[in-house]
Amino acid sequence: MTLAERSIRRPITVWMVLTAAILFGAIALGRLSLDLLPELTYPSLTIRTTFDGAAPAEVEEQVTRRIEQRVGVASGVRKMHSISAMGQSDVVLEFRWGTNMDLAAIEVREKLDLVRLPLEVEKPVLLRLNPNLDPIFRLTLTQIEDGPDPAEDLRLLRQFADDFVKRRLDAVPGVAAVIVAGGFEEEVHVQIDQERLAQLDLSVQDLANRLQATNVNLSGGSLKEGGQEYLVRTLNEFETIKDIGDAIIYEAGGRILRLADVAEVKEGAKDRDAVMRVNGREAVEIAIYKEGDGNTVAVAANVREALERLQPDLGDEMQTTVIYDQSTFIESAIDEVRQAALQGAVLAVLVLLLFLRSIRATLIVALTIPASVLVTFGLMRNFDVSLNVMSLGGIALAVGMLMDNAIVVLENIARRQEGGDSLRIAAAEGSSEVSGAVLASTLTTIAVFLPLAFVDGIAGQLFEDQALTVTFALIVSLLLAMTLIPMLSAAGSGAAWRGCTRAPVYFGTTFCADRLVWSAARGRVRSATPADWTGLCPAAGSRAEGAMDNLGSWTAVGQPDRFTAHTVTTRIDP
Repeated sequence: MTLAERSIRRPITVWMVLTAAILFGAIALGRLSLDLLPELTYPSLTIRTTFDGAAPAEVEEQVTRRIEQRVGVASGVRKMHSISAMGQSDVVLEFRWGTNMDLAAIEVREKLDLVRLPLEVEKPVLLRLNPNLDPIFRLTLTQIEDGPDPAEDLRLLRQFADDFVKRRLDAVPGVAAVIVAGGFEEEVHVQIDQERLAQLDLSVQDLANRLQATNVNLSGGSLKEGGQEYLVRTLNEFETIKDIGDAIIYEAGGRILRLADVAEVKEGAKDRDAVMRVNGREAVEIAIYKEGDGNTVAVAANVREALERLQPDLGDEMQTTVIYDQSTFIESAIDEVRQAALQGAVLAVLVLLLFLRSIRATLIVALTIPASVLVTFGLMRNFDVSLNVMSLGGIALAVGMLMDNAIVVLENIARRQEGGDSLRIAAAEGSSEVSGAVLASTLTTIAVFLPLAFVDGIAGQLFEDQALTVTFALIVSLLLAMTLIPMLSAAGSGAAWRGCTRAPVYFGTTFCADRLVWSAARGRVRSATPADWTGLCPAAGSRAEGAMDNLGSWTAVGQPDRFTAHTVTTRIDP
């Protein structure tokens, strides 16, 4: 028994399975992450080293070449190049596609520990190159009215952004980091008296080294008293400007000189290399980065809610202005693709109605579109495919293909019905006849798209979601064409027997060859004659005789040359 015949015999089962699949798909649709593009992961690492005050030639000789000699032999490295600039070295490692980047990063760190660098060079930092590192949300903090001292206003803005706004936004779910830029960033300025320092035979570097050695907290061991043990620490970190000025920089012959004796220590601001203006006013910028697996739209919505809760704390003196929100662009792009898919589906249905000229047949085919799409969403959820331009583009591309299978099956059913078959027989036999052709057509299309999911490189990561989406949609459409379409086409076939207590409503796949099965139909009938059964099997060219007894059972007998003599007795309560 074919799949189409089983579907015709058990319509309630088909509806239950289809309803459950559609329900799961609708639930999965609300849980799918929404992004602009699929997650792109470049197999590369960047080793950044800072060498303050060094020229590019020294950076290349003392830092870059030493790092390259060590990390260049790491497993999986395909290409390596470096950039040596003033005070900074960048060594970029490109690995083969498919390399486990977590293990690669561990191996590179192990090799970096073996590199001997000058003492004044900071420890190298390992960076993962990822397009998702771009901020998803940018906003500015400005004062509504200018104060008497613009520099002081910017300093207070920067301090408020660092101490209050940043901490509130760091706690937002899905936020990985909050970076504050602009304004005047506080720092301590030490203005040295060169003459007095020269009298002590000290250089500026000596003074910096002594300050660095003084501004530390050290462990002093432990003390035991009875059964208790106490840890001893020396607390010597600077907490105020006065602490910095009181730091001892010179001691000889009982004479002690402090930093305040040879320099002026005061609060100041770092030199600015960029100025942020919003509507003509200087502002402080706050950039928000999402976690690697975070949903961009959801994280942006959480940030907007946090900003609304933050408004009362800003008072009447400060205001925030959103200057970039990646989620709005993503939502706009997704809406455009969604509207294009919907318009394509409507146009396809209208074209189908124009050629079929049957509202019933058109509705049967049109039903497969939303059903296939919703079930596809459930499969996307199981395979971690997000809603993005590529996956929705795949759905839009598959909308036209979804109808192909249904149209082929429905057209053959209509052809069988025009040849004299009843609706139920035409649905069963018509679907079975074209099942092989429909399967071959669907597999041919899948064979074109599915290999894209296994392509290496950026192309594979970019088109994987689209390939999987088209594949899922086509598989679902194939199943619906072999189950839902025959079942709906056969619906109403009992209308000719309305009023019957029992009627021949189902035949085997080759009922002209081996079997004739009678089953019950709804309704009632007062009498049945052999002429009523003759039209059910015009292709066989035989007559089936039926008789009904008083016990509520009846017999069907086919001619021996065309049918296997077969008797079915069914007891049906009226």
